[in-house]
Amino acid sequence: MSNIRITKQFNFETGHALYGYDGKCKNVHGHSYKLSVTVIGKPIKDRNNVKFGMVIDFSDLKKIVKEEIVDQFDHATVFNETTPHIELANELKNRGHHVILVDYQPTSENMVVDFSQRIIRRLPQDIELFSLKLQETESSFAEWFASDNQ
Repeated sequence: MSNIRITKQFNFETGHALYGYDGKCKNVHGHSYKLSVTVIGKPIKDRNNVKFGMVIDFSDLKKIVKEEIVDQFDHATVFNETTPHIELANELKNRGHHVILVDYQPTSENMVVDFSQRIIRRLPQDIELFSLKLQETESSFAEWFASDNQ
């Protein structure tokens, strides 16, 4: 049976700031992110399986991505924990804001790597993450491909 790729798309709003950056993104700002998650596998051949013919049930993939990424990052502000932004992050936390501290500069490039690791560890054994596309604006995005990361 052939390998088949399936893709599910997600939307979430996240704020961030890029400490030390020489452009506008050094300021706290937000994006309406679009995340496309593509997995690859063989459709289930067992006719007695309720998921017969599926690579993975779209609702199962949705649950993984929602729990690992969307529910955590939606309407949060992401800061690099190793920069002076930690002071702003702590102040926002003290005021009840949802803040995520990461050990990387929260660029789309680094976020898509983080997201790939979160998804991979939750996928069923016979399903592989093929690619991710994290769209920051209508014309700007970062992509992660498994074939580039072997």
